[in-house]
Amino acid sequence: MKRLKLALLALLGATFTGIAQTQEENKKIIRAGFEKWAKGEGSFFDLLADDMVWTINGSAPLSKTYVGKRQFLDEVINPLNERLSNKIVPTVKALYADGDVVIARIDGQATAKDGQAYNMSYAWFMTLKNGKIVKVDAFLDAIQFADIMKRIK
Repeated sequence: MKRLKLALLALLGATFTGIAQTQEENKKIIRAGFEKWAKGEGSFFDLLADDMVWTINGSAPLSKTYVGKRQFLDEVINPLNERLSNKIVPTVKALYADGDVVIARIDGQATAKDGQAYNMSYAWFMTLKNGKIVKVDAFLDAIQFADIMKRIK
């Protein structure tokens, strides 16, 4: 019985160690993606799996679930970037991990083509699998997003 208890404790310890390592690895992947984006060295969205699901929460017109990387880029990211005179520069305020989920609190700054500042705060709950983002629940100021989409054609 004592050996069984010791074996179970060892197994549980190994499991918790594995979870902690996965959490730290996922945070490193996300942090590196944001750092490259901030330096203008590629797109954070390269981390998205082709079949990912991105949900923008809220009640604005853009608030819905986008299925697949292509739909999300075509309907959200590309139209936004077309309205900006420079790319958004992200600042990571906080990163948290719980299992396969990494939560990022980000501020993004850019300038719209009409000269107005585009400053946005985001919270992204990202689920990773094999180093790729497969699911995101995103929170942002949908009123500000809708404003830039309507204001600049």
